Amino acid sequence: MNSEIANAFSQIVKEKNVEKDQLSEIVESIVISMITKKYGTADNFDIFVNLDKGEIEIYQNKVIVETVVDPVTEIDLESARKVEASLEVGDDFIEILDPTIFGRRLITSAKQNLNQRIKDVEKDVVYAEFNNRIGEIILGDIRQINRNDIFLLIDRTEALLPRNEQIESERYHRGESVRVLVKEVRKSARGPEVIVSRADPKFLIRLFELEVPEIYDGIIEIKSVARQPGERSKIAVFSNDKRIDPVGACVGMKGIRIQAVSKELNNEKIDIIPFSTDPVTFISRALSPAKPIKVIVNEENKSAVAVIPDEQVSISIGKGGMNRRLTSRLTGYNVEILKDSEYNAMIQQEKEKEETLEDIEGLRPSIIEKLHNAQIFSVHDIIKLGKAGLMAIEGIGEKTIEKIFQQIEE
Repeated sequence: MNSEIANAFSQIVKEKNVEKDQLSEIVESIVISMITKKYGTADNFDIFVNLDKGEIEIYQNKVIVETVVDPVTEIDLESARKVEASLEVGDDFIEILDPTIFGRRLITSAKQNLNQRIKDVEKDVVYAEFNNRIGEIILGDIRQINRNDIFLLIDRTEALLPRNEQIESERYHRGESVRVLVKEVRKSARGPEVIVSRADPKFLIRLFELEVPEIYDGIIEIKSVARQPGERSKIAVFSNDKRIDPVGACVGMKGIRIQAVSKELNNEKIDIIPFSTDPVTFISRALSPAKPIKVIVNEENKSAVAVIPDEQVSISIGKGGMNRRLTSRLTGYNVEILKDSEYNAMIQQEKEKEETLEDIEGLRPSIIEKLHNAQIFSVHDIIKLGKAGLMAIEGIGEKTIEKIFQQIEE
């Protein structure tokens, strides 16, 4: 019988991820609970649990008395001498209890309690294990596919791959193995919920760490990442060793390293960007494949305007605004795109606003006064009003207007 109990305990330890010491404490506390329910106290009881031998021993400590008042803590001399003839009143007496005295109901309750306690410990073990593995890439087998969520089996533990953590362009099939990132572990009434991801930017970082030894060793640092899962990513890298090109190391010989990462991500396009502490340089590089003519940065509100050649505007923005959006995420600046032609027009307009009527050569003071009276103070105001508008001003003739516009053009 003891060997059967020992085997049962060994199986629990093996299958339920419960340490022997933990199981021993659980069994001991359950026996104490049984004793308390039967006798009202467990103060004068000792319990010894030997999982290897499958033994549970219960000892009840009593005092020998002439007349028993409390049968839980006392025993009469006659009963004690049946066990050992030399005992006297006042001596301590240890009685070994048979577990069957607790009755079927208490034993059944204890079994249920044991199962529940083991489940609780198992939940705690799973939570602690996966909480320590957050940020780690693990392999899971797809067990079930619902409408939005996918359930994986990882080391006998169920993990959830929610819709928003999936790569949208991927198709998953029951029974296949997939690599995922342990993103989060939540405690719930049903037990720990292990949330995994293939869309998180950290998944991309971990893949590069696996493929590029220089990143794993800390020679190359990944400064920032921006992802549109399954479509395009931008990753900014920096080398702590001037002899090593961070972009070349990440791409690998003939592109073997970056291709391995891209393949894992359902052929996601990946741009490797050399990091720079200068925001103008960093933003210019991040907008690749577009090549900005000029980048104007506003440090105060973390925004920037990139002036792009007219023919490159579409690629700088990207499909659905993706390139511009990823650049903003990667650099931390809200990047706006401006055509070169529009930028030049704006500059010209600003210049016109700065040029006063006095800057127009040959314009008589009397004409300037009439224009001021008509709320016209700059070259920009004249251009905006146009020739027809100037004709409506009293005292300004057609010849004067032609002369004004001629001077502006020159």
